[in-house]
Amino acid sequence: MQPKSTVEEIRARFDADVERFSNLETGQTATMDAAIALELIAQTAAVVTPHAKHVLDLGCGAGNYTLKQLQFLPNLDCTLVDLSLPMLDRAKERVSAATNGTVTTLQSDLRELSLAPNSVDIILAAAVLHHLRDASEWEAVFAALYAALRPGGALWIFDLVEHSDATVQKLQWQRYGEYLTGFKSDTYREQVFAYIAKEDTPRPLLWQCALLQRVGFSRVDILHKNGPFAAFGAIK
Repeated sequence: MQPKSTVEEIRARFDADVERFSNLETGQTATMDAAIALELIAQTAAVVTPHAKHVLDLGCGAGNYTLKQLQFLPNLDCTLVDLSLPMLDRAKERVSAATNGTVTTLQSDLRELSLAPNSVDIILAAAVLHHLRDASEWEAVFAALYAALRPGGALWIFDLVEHSDATVQKLQWQRYGEYLTGFKSDTYREQVFAYIAKEDTPRPLLWQCALLQRVGFSRVDILHKNGPFAAFGAIK
């Protein structure tokens, strides 16, 4: 098995890819149903926490998820977190133009992030948690996100997921490959598959749901799933 990308390698790739993550209409096009998940998560967060004041966006990229959230819950205070400083700069520029709330940026690995307890109402985590490695990292991060939420707050995730059964995993990966080829080309499919193999360590959806409950979340809901991508969340 090849070694996984280091944090520095992942940061460098995203530093050079700001434009691809700056389209609010399409979202992250390398993922299936990106635009649907973007809308669903923002709309669901708005009805679950209608009086939210503060959103935390982990792996915010160029700010798409926070921008969509602000369409449903205007003028939130926003904390944007990303490894990439160019991504953060673009996100701050875009989000600051869309809210009268305070916009704070933090350049950090989410494993090293220090979050004040009971400080935010909504946490958004799109295409970021799959960079976590062993089970202890996943549990530590989920527990920290639970602690950072105010009572009644919620964590909403859109991410690449694995499947517990190898046959199901093979089928879903084949479907994803067909999507990538149809979107661009066979060459693009192989490029995406190569960086997933190098960078990512996804976990099964139901495994993540069980872990969310184990660290304390009271309710877990799956909003959408297509192929190896899922939108889901948990309420404190």
